[in-house]
Amino acid sequence: MARLDRHSRLVAWLKIVLPLIALAILSTLFLLSRRIDPQDAIPFAEVDVQDRAREPRLTAPAYSGTTRDGAALTVIAAEARPDAGGGASAQRLVARLVAPDGQVTEVTADHADLPQGAGDLVLTGAVTVTTSTGYRIATPRVTAALDRTLVTGDGPVTATGPLGTLTAGGLRLTAEGPERSHVLVFNAGVKLIYRPAPAAP
Repeated sequence: MARLDRHSRLVAWLKIVLPLIALAILSTLFLLSRRIDPQDAIPFAEVDVQDRAREPRLTAPAYSGTTRDGAALTVIAAEARPDAGGGASAQRLVARLVAPDGQVTEVTADHADLPQGAGDLVLTGAVTVTTSTGYRIATPRVTAALDRTLVTGDGPVTATGPLGTLTAGGLRLTAEGPERSHVLVFNAGVKLIYRPAPAAP
């Protein structure tokens, strides 16, 4: 009986002491915990949601397809957005055209517009045209068709290539012949500074 009485008294004391110890531990945790600063919250997104709602846009859009003359066309941009006229505009655009015979023409520009129903890209702002045949061309404006191989520029053109340095009033790139090879033509007052390749030793 004495052993049962001692056990009962121990259980009764533990029922009182253990909750008190738990309360003491919890109080210590709350006292030592750091205050939460709302300013320390992790910024999950820095995008202005209202601005995106007002001006919808696509980030890093890409387009690829085949023109009716068999060239592979790829167009990528940093950003694109619709315009009020039903078309679209893009920033920092790169268009790459690969002919069936493997010739490559690449056009880069700061800005591009695609008017509704036009089917042509109008590229402006530091436009550069490079070809796998060794030409690098700078011009302020170029129009590129999306359904066929046709790139035209009607502004001042400065180019370097295998023959040297030339200036012209415009350019035209088309696909011709059975292989649909790229043919680049400079026009409107062409001036060439010929630099022959150095003779082989």
